[in-house]
Amino acid sequence: MRLLPSRFPAAVLTFALLLGYATSCEPEEQGSNVTPVITPRTTELPVDEGSVWVSVTAGGNWSISLSFDGADGWASVDPAEGEGSRDDVRLRYKANEGPASRKVTLHLHAAGGGLASASLTQAGKSGPGGGPDVSPNGYDVAPYTWLELPATKAGDGLTFFVHDMDGGKYISPAKSGVRNWSMYWDNAEHLSCWVAYPLNNKLKGSGSRTNLWGFDPLLPKDAQPDLTGGSYGGGWTRGHQIPSADRLNFNANVSTFYGTNMTPQQYDFNGEIWASLEARVRSYASLADTLYVVTGCLYKDSSLYTGANSGFAVRVPTHYFKALLFKGISTYAVADGYMAAGFLLPHDESIRKDNYTKYIMSIDELESKTGIDFFPNLTGRIGSDKAGKVEAEAPSSWWK
Repeated sequence: MRLLPSRFPAAVLTFALLLGYATSCEPEEQGSNVTPVITPRTTELPVDEGSVWVSVTAGGNWSISLSFDGADGWASVDPAEGEGSRDDVRLRYKANEGPASRKVTLHLHAAGGGLASASLTQAGKSGPGGGPDVSPNGYDVAPYTWLELPATKAGDGLTFFVHDMDGGKYISPAKSGVRNWSMYWDNAEHLSCWVAYPLNNKLKGSGSRTNLWGFDPLLPKDAQPDLTGGSYGGGWTRGHQIPSADRLNFNANVSTFYGTNMTPQQYDFNGEIWASLEARVRSYASLADTLYVVTGCLYKDSSLYTGANSGFAVRVPTHYFKALLFKGISTYAVADGYMAAGFLLPHDESIRKDNYTKYIMSIDELESKTGIDFFPNLTGRIGSDKAGKVEAEAPSSWWK
């Protein structure tokens, strides 16, 4: 046994050992070695009501407070407290009814006294970026009377855009030629609630799938999901609204891979029943002079979100729909060569082996279930009585 040197009395050594024990066992402040950071997806907010996703970097408990430059209460954050790093914090903001821009600052209070801040500015009605559009290339209300377009409503927070066959902005027949596809964009939820386009063999074109995932040039990059390197996260696939196979000419096909044309879909739903319905739509179009197609999704009642690999946690739709208006020569036509059908499918991969015609219905029924007014411009072509008959007619066996 080793003896203690006489110059270290036992009492002194005991005290030192106890002090060391107390020091080593005192818990460190959780996350004290992580520099807190708070990062909004964008710092420029449009004038209309909406929301933006915010990322928090922290190693322990944290809370977020808001300070306003001027009137307060027009923005809120959820959740306002949490633990560890996360990217699903959401700042919600009300519409700015005033002419001037306004600012809100988020203050991240992290464990151990760490502090980080980020400021966001919302445009005023008459200031830069004011008005309902998220881009100068968009419209609050659709300015065209094409047959495929559903009705749009001023002030609903959605923005209408049209692509040309080169994937850019459609301007006019003289400058852009034939229109490609239109969309009704929800900037708050980062997806299109519907996409509309005409389809026939000529418009479909020829070529192959490009898989050139990219950003839509009609919107700022930070307003749309980044799906160029993969899907949304959380296991959700990138589901086309206008299918790649409906636009096979190279530039037109590239435009179908914009993030604005995508919604998060279950893998088997996307690859099974939805793909089958898309193929059937092309077969309808092959027999038509033109088939007018609206594809969209219902998501307002959904509480399910994707991961944020794309830069946003996007709300997952509960249902998907197609509204179809046939123009051509057919003994099944209801009036003046027109007939129509709607499909409304629950977003459920368990139905992948069912026949999609189980979910077929009249346009009137689809309108009542979705709240969308489909084919309002048909009245101008054939009159209200005939248009009403086309929309009310139950789909014939031709569709099945």
